[in-house]
Amino acid sequence: MRTGEKIKRIRKFRGYTQPEFAMMIGLGENAAPRIAQYESGYRVPSPKLLKAMAEVLDCNVLALMDGTGQNAEELRMLLFWLEEDHPGMIHGFQMQRMTRKDDDGDTPDAANDRNVYYHDGDNWPAHAPCGFWIDSFLLNGFIREWLEHQRELKDGCITKEEYFAWKIGWPYTCDECGKREPLKKWRKEK
Repeated sequence: MRTGEKIKRIRKFRGYTQPEFAMMIGLGENAAPRIAQYESGYRVPSPKLLKAMAEVLDCNVLALMDGTGQNAEELRMLLFWLEEDHPGMIHGFQMQRMTRKDDDGDTPDAANDRNVYYHDGDNWPAHAPCGFWIDSFLLNGFIREWLEHQRELKDGCITKEEYFAWKIGWPYTCDECGKREPLKKWRKEK
């Protein structure tokens, strides 16, 4: 998703019309066509204007920027370069299907078993999935929190709107899996 599409999605999520948004970011009451140009990608907002947009939209400015791993090719290159800059940080593995017995008919010795297992189910592909972990305290903490909020969404504990607000506001919405109060509220009051 490109910057313009992100601006449009978050603007609509916040409930602002193009004319309202133009006024809020200081472009004036007749600047709605300019907002449309930004959202269509015809124009690119300056870094200063992008920062103003993020403030009005109550999101992290990085949530609006291009080049943030929006497709598999870009993400792949990002991971390659991360590994180049930090050898040994990324560890990949092939997951194994969970069975009661191993190929020889024996029960696996859990103490010496280093495999990562998955159970067959609706969310697993037909082939064994691959995974990786990143040896970084900050990234692992972020991923742990992300997984927690995905589970909360799936279980109906939070709404799609709350989940989206958490994502676009991170790191200000970070609560370390409920261990601390986030700097920016994203859960609706009940």
